[in-house]
Amino acid sequence: MLVSEILAIKGKVLFTIGPNRPIAEAVEIMNEQDVGSLVVFSRGEMVGMLTFRQVLQAVQQGGADWQALQVEAVMLREPRVAAPDMEMDELRRLMVEHHQRYLPVMDGNTLLGVVSFHDVAKAVLEEQSFENRMLKNYIRNWPAGEGEE
Repeated sequence: MLVSEILAIKGKVLFTIGPNRPIAEAVEIMNEQDVGSLVVFSRGEMVGMLTFRQVLQAVQQGGADWQALQVEAVMLREPRVAAPDMEMDELRRLMVEHHQRYLPVMDGNTLLGVVSFHDVAKAVLEEQSFENRMLKNYIRNWPAGEGEE
């Protein structure tokens, strides 16, 4: 399965934020949209990624004034990215090796979506379920061998 197929299953809704926006605004968007990450864009280019992990770091770093911190102060700069033609096994390996639960999917400089570890797990389950149904169907319709009747 390819990353582009995972995006097709998930949908391609994008949630972004500017680097100069306050963390409080990012938290509001993440809660309202029920997402764990926002892609940080500046002047039409991706400059980073903000996940709930960075938000927690902002809370610890900023103390009582954490809400006033800007996204750029805590965002993940230069996050690893996935390509739409990347195989799912390569994607999983990339996520695990770099401890990155969310990966932007980029086609050149164009953001196509974000794939989460949850999206990958869901795609694996759907793929295994499909294969399981196909195998069961094949076994049920097994052709009778010669001399068996």
